Amino acid sequence: MSATSLEVAEIFRRYGDDYREIYAPPYQQRRVMRAIELCRTEALGGHLYVCDQCAAGIPIFNSCGNRHCPKCQSLDRERWLEARARDVLPVGYFHVVFTVPATLHVLFRGNPRLLYGLLFKASSETLAQIAADPQHLGARIGFLGILHTWSAALALHPHIHYVVPAGGLSPDGERWIHSPPRFLLPVKVLSEVFRGKFVDFLKQAWRQRKLELDGPLEQLRHPVLFEDLIDQLYRHKWVVYAKEPFAGPEKVLQYLARYTHRVAISNDRLLAIDDDQVVFRYKDYARGGVWRPMGLEPTEFIRRFLQHVLPRRFVRIRYFGLLANRTRKADLERARTLLKAQAPEPATAERESWQEFLHRLTGTDPARCPRCGEGTLHRHHELPKDDFAPQRGPPAPSRGPP
Repeated sequence: MSATSLEVAEIFRRYGDDYREIYAPPYQQRRVMRAIELCRTEALGGHLYVCDQCAAGIPIFNSCGNRHCPKCQSLDRERWLEARARDVLPVGYFHVVFTVPATLHVLFRGNPRLLYGLLFKASSETLAQIAADPQHLGARIGFLGILHTWSAALALHPHIHYVVPAGGLSPDGERWIHSPPRFLLPVKVLSEVFRGKFVDFLKQAWRQRKLELDGPLEQLRHPVLFEDLIDQLYRHKWVVYAKEPFAGPEKVLQYLARYTHRVAISNDRLLAIDDDQVVFRYKDYARGGVWRPMGLEPTEFIRRFLQHVLPRRFVRIRYFGLLANRTRKADLERARTLLKAQAPEPATAERESWQEFLHRLTGTDPARCPRCGEGTLHRHHELPKDDFAPQRGPPAPSRGPP
């Protein structure tokens, strides 16, 4: 199969039954598999559109709307980005990444909701605490965090990307305190405080019996063996790093466009299925970040993809400090006043239908007939959903003309 036509959905359709038989995946993974398999197919229903010039009938099928689907993120991402553009301040921005040692990965597999939550809690509290310390920045900062769980080769690699303005409000709210132009906070201090907080939260969860310790984790029920794990975590260096600051607010939005509504692997990274292998490209950071091909047996590819399925309703993009939802409007207004910056215009996307938004975004009119290129498509009738399609509420609207 050619690279241009290969999709994760096709891999699931061809090898999903083999995977289900071998691994007996949990309900949430089965649900994601089924949604991706059926996305934009007749099984989810849709609408038939008819051209008023050439009378061509164009069926447009519904999207699954699942957040792990490679085909269902682009429009949501663009709308989100336009909304976030209103939050960008006229200051520099930093990119800070918090990671955990590989020793913890097996615990993350068995306790994803709890440990991803603790990862957010420990890292966000660390950033806010060190920034507020008068020995460092001495300011109340705002930042957003994006959880990623994968490496370039689809291995489990939980980490959070934070985007942080270069400064914050003074404790009395009367001044904007700028950070140095190429330095936000000391990463060694961030790393040590982050490790201490996460390990403390982990010990609390163990004492309160919140950890699921079954199968290979069962030995950690024993206090001595759990303490051995804690000792290992203190011996490890926890990696926190700050990348080069962004060159202006526009670069912040470009970065967010790459990192926010991502899934473990996009369809455009898939190269082929040859000799019962899924071949995809990945960035080899150990060799200077060059792109290389990798081949995996199909069920192993599916296993790696599905280990990044998040717990149901888990929030993977979160806002803190000046960007926290409850106080964002007032805090950003205060920051702009101190920075002598104008208030942003309302996001255009909020005043548009999705058809108008798509037309502005792509330059392509979704109501234009793809057959003759002259006529306008009009909705003719609804195409019913397959009785065997998964029952999970209404599907996302079909991406068709009005």
